[in-house]
Amino acid sequence: MTRFTSTLPDNLLQLLNKKAKELTIPKNKIIEKTLSIYIEQLNKAAYIKSFKQMAKDADVLSIAEEGMEDYFAQIKDIS
Repeated sequence: MTRFTSTLPDNLLQLLNKKAKELTIPKNKIIEKTLSIYIEQLNKAAYIKSFKQMAKDADVLSIAEEGMEDYFAQIKDIS
């Protein structure tokens, strides 16, 4: 595991210390989990943004509509 050193504002460090004692887990584990969750949320926001942009793209909508037509035809063939 790689070592990482950083500075935090005093109030945030106090909150981290308090929570680590309260949960009886090391501060680095809280930071690790928190950072993982934050990065996951950033990725979700990026996906949402890209899907919203694609929804405005006429070519993407056309491809999606064609795909739905093919899907509907396949369902009709099964029935």
